[in-house]
Amino acid sequence: IGIETGMRVLGIDPGSISTGYGVVEGDGKGSLIHICHGRIACGREVPLEGRLKRIFDGLREIIALHSPAVMAIEKIFVARSVSSALKLGHVRGVVMLSAAHEGLEVYQYTPMEVKKALTGYGRAPKGQVQFMVQRFLNIPAMADDDASDALAVAICHIHSMGARG
Repeated sequence: IGIETGMRVLGIDPGSISTGYGVVEGDGKGSLIHICHGRIACGREVPLEGRLKRIFDGLREIIALHSPAVMAIEKIFVARSVSSALKLGHVRGVVMLSAAHEGLEVYQYTPMEVKKALTGYGRAPKGQVQFMVQRFLNIPAMADDDASDALAVAICHIHSMGARG
């Protein structure tokens, strides 16, 4: 799989309680550089509108600090309930709004596309995807599933662009 060079990508794993993020860059030599990762923790006790504002402000800060060229986001695939789906829809809207506000294009990938890009198998278990994130980025064990998923989406986008170009 090719690697798009010189492209800095902000990957996002949207969630109403915790939104994961990760910034990855192609180094121009076929390798990936880990810039940063983390999560925007909102907490269940904060009203939804407060969580959405926290996510919007947090992403704008990350974008300003790390200057990604594009944003890659995981597509919705399943929600436990209608209420969960609506909340996730609100979060995804705020995530995409933060990208648009900062002039970033948004690319979306299904969990199966992300897994296939990282492991070669679209139904790979979460642990295998996390292992490949660590291996691609040469980082120690992941502390947080949200951040790992966000880094995986960013890596998926860089590989997808490299394969196209």
